[in-house]
Amino acid sequence: MKVLVYTAPAKGHLFPTIPIVLELQKRGHDVVLYALGSEVERLRGLGITAHPVDPALDDVKLLDYTGKNPLDSLKLGTKAFVERGRIDGPEMRAAIDREVPDLLIVDVLSWGAWAVAEASGLPWAVLQHAPTPLPSAEVPPFGPGLKPMRGPLGRLRNRILMPLTLGAVERAIMGPLNEWRSSFDAPVIPDAKTMFSGPPLTLYLTTKALEYPRTNWPESFCFTGPLNWDPAMEAPAWLGELNRPIALVTSSSEFQDDGRLITTALAGLAGEDFDVVATMPAGVEAQAIPANAHLEEFVPHSLVLPKAAVAITHGGFGATQKAISNGVPVVVVPFGRDQAEVGRRVEAAGLGVFLPLKRLTPERLRAAVHEATALAPVVRAFAERVRAEPGPSAAVDRLEALEKAR
Repeated sequence: MKVLVYTAPAKGHLFPTIPIVLELQKRGHDVVLYALGSEVERLRGLGITAHPVDPALDDVKLLDYTGKNPLDSLKLGTKAFVERGRIDGPEMRAAIDREVPDLLIVDVLSWGAWAVAEASGLPWAVLQHAPTPLPSAEVPPFGPGLKPMRGPLGRLRNRILMPLTLGAVERAIMGPLNEWRSSFDAPVIPDAKTMFSGPPLTLYLTTKALEYPRTNWPESFCFTGPLNWDPAMEAPAWLGELNRPIALVTSSSEFQDDGRLITTALAGLAGEDFDVVATMPAGVEAQAIPANAHLEEFVPHSLVLPKAAVAITHGGFGATQKAISNGVPVVVVPFGRDQAEVGRRVEAAGLGVFLPLKRLTPERLRAAVHEATALAPVVRAFAERVRAEPGPSAAVDRLEALEKAR
């Protein structure tokens, strides 16, 4: 079959998608991938037929990091996805006409492409690269990063807060979202539950062991386990010379003004018995570099994590899952987007420490690092469990079944 895959313009969404694309090709399927323009040549080097998404998508900036609180940040982020939908929707429609695919796979944040896929009449699936906003009385309302509460009291709290949290986001975006969905002949979406339970198949690139327990997972959700992929690169010479345990520090690959995390970590760990490796994939900012630290724009984490004792992250789902699935505990300092939700799930699973941004200081971060390293046995056991997850083969099994059932 011919498969058209459309991803949002972000490495954090593209890289976990690549194992699925390679598995589809391994089974003899013809795949066309639309992705971040700067990565197209790399993709073609892997033997993938790749085209750049419209660069105008990058002109719609994610300003969620300017929000006053996690809920405000979520509103700002979803507003950007609505605006990007006006661009990626027509592009998806043109790609379908051009490629004539048998099956569509769409990034969860490409809302216009999602609407076009839904209206196309073709089998289609969504790639879920981050904690799902799908609501349930059993889990905290998505957005603020609330701690989970079990039992009747927890369900009551969730039911009361839902209209004030996720409901507030719905009220802010559903009008403009449905306005252009109708122009793509896609049905009206009244709420998040309808939106995130609607796709015939959701490829959820995580493990149930990292999700809050719930009894009502839709049959359409396919848990693949974390899908980790890094570009092939030679390790920098200095990395092989490091003899102490590594503290990996990383900020977002899509700009969100989170350089403060790097600055604070470098200061907080300057006198500690770690070699600090910090990466700033959205662009290196000027920093004071202590003697025990290296700062680079990009180093594949797969080269660093085998020697790491801890990872300090902004809470991006990809970077966080990559660490814990390698047995490395994490300290999560969320700056916006879904990162508070990631951090709370890590905390609830006993795989790391959640440190709110408003409490970020060198001293508190240093204490959180030592608290996280004590969790290493639990995280290693988690990593062993993750290795047994089905991976991209489960995703492709479900995709093949979806196409056959058309």
